Amino acid sequence: MNTAIYWFRNDLRLHDNEAFHVCTENYEFVIPVYIFDPLFFKKDQFGFQRTAKFRAKFLIESIIDLKDSLRSLGSDLMVFYDDPKVVFEKLKNELNATAVFGQKEISRDEIEQEKAIENQFDCQWIWGKTLLHLDDQHYGISKIPEIYTAFRKRNEKHTKIRGLFEAPKYVKSPQLPITKVPVLCDFELENFEQPEHSAFPFKGGEKKALERLKHYIWETDHVQNYKHTRNGLIGTDYSSKFSPWLANGCLSPRMIYHEIKKYEEEVKKNQSTYWMIFELFWRDYFQFIGLKHQNRLFLKNGIRNNPNPQNKLDFEKFEIWKEGSTKDPFVNANLIELNETGWMSNRGRQNVASYLVHDMKLDWRLGAAYFESLLIDYDVCSNYGNWQYVAGVGNDPRENRKFDTRLQRERYDPDFEFVNLWNKAEKIST
Repeated sequence: MNTAIYWFRNDLRLHDNEAFHVCTENYEFVIPVYIFDPLFFKKDQFGFQRTAKFRAKFLIESIIDLKDSLRSLGSDLMVFYDDPKVVFEKLKNELNATAVFGQKEISRDEIEQEKAIENQFDCQWIWGKTLLHLDDQHYGISKIPEIYTAFRKRNEKHTKIRGLFEAPKYVKSPQLPITKVPVLCDFELENFEQPEHSAFPFKGGEKKALERLKHYIWETDHVQNYKHTRNGLIGTDYSSKFSPWLANGCLSPRMIYHEIKKYEEEVKKNQSTYWMIFELFWRDYFQFIGLKHQNRLFLKNGIRNNPNPQNKLDFEKFEIWKEGSTKDPFVNANLIELNETGWMSNRGRQNVASYLVHDMKLDWRLGAAYFESLLIDYDVCSNYGNWQYVAGVGNDPRENRKFDTRLQRERYDPDFEFVNLWNKAEKIST
């Protein structure tokens, strides 16, 4: 029997999924699999659970959605909570699969996952994480520019974005054993409800991602104002909020690109529609920088090997930052929002990161690890790349980029509306 396993990881969708398309086109029977790897639920070197409740809930919702979609196509999704190597040994023996397909991943732990099974199966890892295809961007991996502007300008001018792969209409699988999707308590995590004023009240999954895409671009025309509203702090529509679905692969960056291009042709083209694509290039850039620098993404001295002896691993001081108990009410409000929702605005992330590194003189890796634990839209390359950028050990061409958090609050929250929304201490007024 011509049977292959398709291993879903950070590509939890059926639309524009080239790896899944190639698998279903070349094998008579396909076994879709998702594995909750215990490695990603353990505590890290700083004591944070790598996937805490917000990320875990969004991921579980995304898996349930994918499982429902596959069932509607005549298949199913086998779900496991175990070491992937153990799972694949079991599947090989029980279901006679000879090949494994999946999206090519970039970072250390995912690459180790791939290596662990490559001696058991014929494995094909196919690129699908980015707007630009790896084979199309105008640099070899070792020559990817360290400066974003150079990367963007050349690829923006010379690289054509590939078309979309349609979702399959039917997936043929052998008789699959029934498996269940874990719940939060299986990971020793508590259940929760998002606050009513959360800026991200949305659920995980491909269907919700496509609904949001339609809402933001076509139903509300919010994309027309994106450049002017993207630094907002309150509400669901000041920014696209695509990032959690992008991070989990529920939404293809190429799908966003082609929808915007269609919108530009049929409705309106302006700075905001361009800026949305500009941000997709930023996301791509950090993916390719992660591919280029590999484990240097996690080192204290960063990809620039730039030591900063002032920044310490002081856990008592870090606790003050983490809990939103600093002397800065704007920093505090952003961290309280993160702690209660798993979400923080882009403007908030820049300010709290700068405050930790430049005001409190703490090791940037503490903040990066904390974000990894909580952020619904955690992406390894974007997270660690951005933290290195702020800390001055990454790709920022400017030296000592420090945010004046008081001036930032005055500009983006002049009436203390955001600060008072999240600050549980005494309310502040102008």
